[in-house]
Amino acid sequence: MNQPVPEKPKRGGFLSNLAFNIIIPVIILSKFSGAEDLGPAWSIVVALSFPISYGLWDLKQSGKVNAFSILGIVSVFLTGGMSLLELDPKYIAIKEATVPAIIGIAVLITQKTKYPIIKVFILNEQIIKTDKLYSLLNAKNATEKFERILARSSYIVAASFALSSVLNYVLAKVILVSPPGTTAFSEELGKMTALSYPVIALPSMTVMMIAIWYLFSQIGKLTGESIENFIVGAEPDEEPAA
Repeated sequence: MNQPVPEKPKRGGFLSNLAFNIIIPVIILSKFSGAEDLGPAWSIVVALSFPISYGLWDLKQSGKVNAFSILGIVSVFLTGGMSLLELDPKYIAIKEATVPAIIGIAVLITQKTKYPIIKVFILNEQIIKTDKLYSLLNAKNATEKFERILARSSYIVAASFALSSVLNYVLAKVILVSPPGTTAFSEELGKMTALSYPVIALPSMTVMMIAIWYLFSQIGKLTGESIENFIVGAEPDEEPAA
């Protein structure tokens, strides 16, 4: 008797991610931080509870601890803590720059190990049929060359996080100018959150996509097969009849 295949845990999609991490916090910080509403302190608490709750829920749904998800949750906690403690906004700017910088440094350090982070981001079994890929690379004596290509892709990914680090710092320094604990500061925090996607995420994602394009194009050149043949869930190209 065939055993039913267990369903994969449902994860949040792009729209829910955008809503909980950006849209809802921005609305709360921008519209409800006045003294007659939630006030500066409580607006920050309520606004940041949404990305924190979503991050914890997503971790539970994934069924495993993801270091980058944990780092994201800790980052939100630090933003809220610094804001509530009314620390100088420069510390928030430093924190905003530090998080992507840590990831970028980790990408470079792990490249020298057996488990480079690039394989977590792109070359993992949820995205690529790695067994099939390496089997074909070995057959064509191209594994060593592919590892060098993988290293170059890691440098491009690290560059995307370096760009994010710089843009995070500049955005925070430009936007957060009011004294912490005021309605104006809460509104500025909301504005910074709203601008984080077009100002930071899009440029960084563009660099990341360059890394993915470079890696996938090189896989095609080394193996002589379409990348669709290695992507999990994609329809493989039909093999010619014998």
